[in-house]
Amino acid sequence: MTASSPLPSYVPILVLGAIAAGFAILTILFSHLIGRPRSTPAKSATYECGMPPVGTAHARFPVKFYLVCVIFILFDVDAAFLYPWALVFRELGIFGLIEMALFVCILGGGFAYAWKTGALDW
Repeated sequence: MTASSPLPSYVPILVLGAIAAGFAILTILFSHLIGRPRSTPAKSATYECGMPPVGTAHARFPVKFYLVCVIFILFDVDAAFLYPWALVFRELGIFGLIEMALFVCILGGGFAYAWKTGALDW
């Protein structure tokens, strides 16, 4: 018996990778050679929603803005945990129900605390 090499099964993947890399390189090369940067006053103007900018771009945001973002991410992760739990709910039994109830209670307590302290008020 001869040992067959796994290389022939990877040849189509290698060819596709070479074609993709070649296409990317040629596209960048052609756009650099053919296209000329033409600077106009309209292209150089700052654009912010069609209105001229007012003030500095380095405005400070209040900490509550970041706190609301973190709370949003926290509840988004909560939804990401609830979905797989709901799929295997029957296999987990009462233990899974108690664990998820504890998780939701801790999360709800954190939400109530954030609401009470005014973290969600803008």
